[in-house]
Amino acid sequence: MTSTLDLTEKTVDVWGGEIQLRVKVTGQGPGLVYLHPAAGLAWDPFLERLAQDFTVYAPEFPGTSPADPYAVHKVDDLWQLVLMYEEAIRKLEIGTPVLMGQSFGGMLAAELAAAYPDRFAKLVLLDPIGLWRDEHPVANWIAAPPAALPELLFADPEGDAAKAMLTPPEDPEEAIAAGAGLVWALGCTGKFVWPIPDKGLERRLHRISAPTQIVWGEQDKLIPAAYADEFAARITGSKVAIVPGAGHIPQVEATDATFALVDGFLR
Repeated sequence: MTSTLDLTEKTVDVWGGEIQLRVKVTGQGPGLVYLHPAAGLAWDPFLERLAQDFTVYAPEFPGTSPADPYAVHKVDDLWQLVLMYEEAIRKLEIGTPVLMGQSFGGMLAAELAAAYPDRFAKLVLLDPIGLWRDEHPVANWIAAPPAALPELLFADPEGDAAKAMLTPPEDPEEAIAAGAGLVWALGCTGKFVWPIPDKGLERRLHRISAPTQIVWGEQDKLIPAAYADEFAARITGSKVAIVPGAGHIPQVEATDATFALVDGFLR
């Protein structure tokens, strides 16, 4: 979806000038940094609605920008990512923004808020990865065949939200490009969480001091909802909000309900 607002792009030099992080910007009001999930940045109605009250800054993960697909090779580990993203947010000169992340982006947001406790006004985590319990294994989304993704990501894999997100373009060349882009984005982000998305985040979550909301799709099949309570137990004062009838991407499958919860928290 293309924003009905004026969607612009800023390029921020980070990591000693080795990487140009591309950041989509739109909206009006206080700053809100949105970190996208593993499949890459998709501008959706949820972000569109946030942009009515916030200036939304959405960085494209290194390697997922078509203009520089090999930028990911210049980043070696998760800690470098955290440093790089903090540098980019600082260089954007947006004060103390709200920080929001979904799935992989939720893990990265939590890492940032733990490393820099005073840097963010509020933190919103939408079905974040980053923890692991043997009794509640996280599904392997990277190795899952494309045909399995609707069932994995959505409560209703036949619903309009799933079809809108995962149905390939009718044009064969565009469909090939979209499929290749998805595989590449999963590879770029997967580099930092493969094979198990637990890099010690649970030992750092206690450092988060920003008011935090944890939003979870009630029927998340990728990350069981039990993890919502795990995050809440480790982030002092955080609140859990469950979205009924939604899977792993509640802001897409249940946009109105998710926005109402997030908007109430941010206000």
